[in-house]
Amino acid sequence: MQWTKPGCKHLNSASMHLEEFVTAMTEAYNAGSRVVRLHTGDPALYGAIAEQIAALKKQDVPFQVFPGVTAAFAASASMGIEYTLPEVTQTLILTRMAGRTPVPEAEALTSLAKHQASMSIYLSISMIDKVTEILKEAYGENAPAAVAYCVSQPEEQIFRTTVRELPAVVEREKIRKTALIIVGHALDPARQGETRKSKLYDKNFSHEYRQKA
Repeated sequence: MQWTKPGCKHLNSASMHLEEFVTAMTEAYNAGSRVVRLHTGDPALYGAIAEQIAALKKQDVPFQVFPGVTAAFAASASMGIEYTLPEVTQTLILTRMAGRTPVPEAEALTSLAKHQASMSIYLSISMIDKVTEILKEAYGENAPAAVAYCVSQPEEQIFRTTVRELPAVVEREKIRKTALIIVGHALDPARQGETRKSKLYDKNFSHEYRQKA
């Protein structure tokens, strides 16, 4: 927001409900103003944009969605890791625990964790004890994990740990919100090395752009 022009009107939607800020956007658009609805992370993931889009369409207000960077990818960049390692896992699951917002039964963390894929768990840090028990059962208590706090913001902190120590880290650092729980064998530094190389850059792997050496 530091790049907005002088005289730009700023509204903080934290205390506003849907109808309030949709009305504000609609009125500003109808008055000839350019309106930006700024989300943290990527708006397509837990951004509640579907309801906003529906409301804007109802008012015949045109819009364009620009992608952002979700916390899972900001965290992987800070840690210098790849979630999808050959022969380790080729899947990344982005999910959350059920809270005030329910989760479909088929997508319960207990079920998803059984895949043992790389996993980033959003909006669940307040339920860290319950999350940890589920992850212990699926990944093992010594599996690598991390807590990523305020990722991509100036106060960013990333704590590498194990599944067993997740609650202790959260308690010690007094983390209550704005944090991501990451788990998976791809977080193991030893598995981020050169022992399992992809086919993409293998000199003996040919494809339409490159023939075998």
